Amino acid sequence: MRDNSAIEAYRKDHGLEKLTYHTVEEIQSGHFDLDKAQAFLAFQSRINNELLNHKVIIANPYTQWFCDASLNDAQIKQLIVQFSVFSNQFLVAQLEKMLNAETIEEMRASKEILANEIGVVYKNPKRNRATKLTQDERDFGDIEGSIDGGAFHFKAAHFELLNQLADYFGIAFNQIGRRQFGSAKTLFFCDELVRLYGSASYATSTAASYAVENWAAAGFWDELVSGFNHYRQTRNLKGLPLTFFTWHAKLEANHANHTQEELEAYYFNNDVDEDHFIVSGNEMLDGVYTFWQGLDEERKRIH
Repeated sequence: MRDNSAIEAYRKDHGLEKLTYHTVEEIQSGHFDLDKAQAFLAFQSRINNELLNHKVIIANPYTQWFCDASLNDAQIKQLIVQFSVFSNQFLVAQLEKMLNAETIEEMRASKEILANEIGVVYKNPKRNRATKLTQDERDFGDIEGSIDGGAFHFKAAHFELLNQLADYFGIAFNQIGRRQFGSAKTLFFCDELVRLYGSASYATSTAASYAVENWAAAGFWDELVSGFNHYRQTRNLKGLPLTFFTWHAKLEANHANHTQEELEAYYFNNDVDEDHFIVSGNEMLDGVYTFWQGLDEERKRIH
């Protein structure tokens, strides 16, 4: 069992307060090199200043507008269709990431995401009962744990949940998801996911993955949920199926610390080209921003 008091004392004694408990524990046990810690902290400072301040993380114009806008049906349908293309095409990028894995652990981590996307629910024997999931969200599975031993349900597939929302607005299944329905900017984003996130270069895919995870955890899901809730309340639409968005908001909030642990493990276990990491991460976030930029431009034309 982890002795948090001992780890905290070790953190303070060695100036490691900005590292996660897991990494400090690895340093304390001799698995990670203490001498590399200060180099990582300098790298983290570069990441904070040169990557995590990207405009799609700190000032996404579309989601900032969406969260308290007076939405009309056309604007919501536009979001659903473009998001469905991204959601479906993400499977291609995730498959590429899995196929390009360099270790069995990396392949399994990619399989976790891919299998969950298509309907294998996370199984968490240590479920935190304090986690506030609605009944619909609980049917979608836990927000942490593993797919190992989890059950497959067609209706737990992320795309099928999004299809429920599309169906509510009268959008047929054959009108969502496929590349032919994506705008030029949506397709650019999808292709950048394959090129960077699914790259055969471990260094590139790791940087892109870190960038994507930080974008996902930065609050855009909450902004979309807020906008949908405002739309539902103003129209008294109690049956509006929002599980796709509400579950993801809780999932990504829970992932933030894991993402940082993964970055630290990557740095301590590899000789990292810091410039390449930051350039690749920014290229990925540029692709993400292009997606939202396309939505923002189009919603202004259909207001």
